[in-house]
Amino acid sequence: MIDYSLYLVTDSHLSLGRTTAEVVASAVKGGVSCVQLREKNLTKHEFLDNAQILKELLAPLGIPLIINDYPDIALAVNAEGVHLGQNDMPVREARDLLGKNKLIGISAECLEDAIRAEQQGADYIGVSPVFATTSKADTGMPLGLEGIRRIRRHVRLPLVAIGGITSMNTGRVIAAGADGIAVISAIVSAASPEESARMLTELIAEARRVHHDCN
Repeated sequence: MIDYSLYLVTDSHLSLGRTTAEVVASAVKGGVSCVQLREKNLTKHEFLDNAQILKELLAPLGIPLIINDYPDIALAVNAEGVHLGQNDMPVREARDLLGKNKLIGISAECLEDAIRAEQQGADYIGVSPVFATTSKADTGMPLGLEGIRRIRRHVRLPLVAIGGITSMNTGRVIAAGADGIAVISAIVSAASPEESARMLTELIAEARRVHHDCN
């Protein structure tokens, strides 16, 4: 069972001069449960180098590594899975390439995207964006908390909310039905990725406790 609670998405351009490995190593100490390597500005060779470094870092800790966009690199480094956007390789073709044991996540910008991803065999949904964000330029209109609730009512797959997630809205995102939050700048741009991850982990746990007590 994959723990999507605190899903870190990397971006070396927002990491205050620290390497991706340095940021990830710090963040996992604070409770990050899943890491997606997403480096839009690297060459594919550089991306592969980073993927190998992160795999060696995360594997002994039992934390899954997800590769953004590149199923071939996911296979090359034996990552746990791949995350694909609406304009990337279709789920069925990715499954044929990766096999049944690799995770496939899909970014869903509307309910129809999420339903289609589930029908085609995705393993989890990245609900994107929930709020307006400057960390990703390739996003649609914000779905808001009601967008999470709507997808939650119709899709059984784990939902990871991304886009504008901060310590101020984490509780509401979890209460709306997300299984986890995906963050970029909230961790990679923090003075201490470890402390930021720890705070977000505690907020997620508290939101789940309150939601459980109310139901």
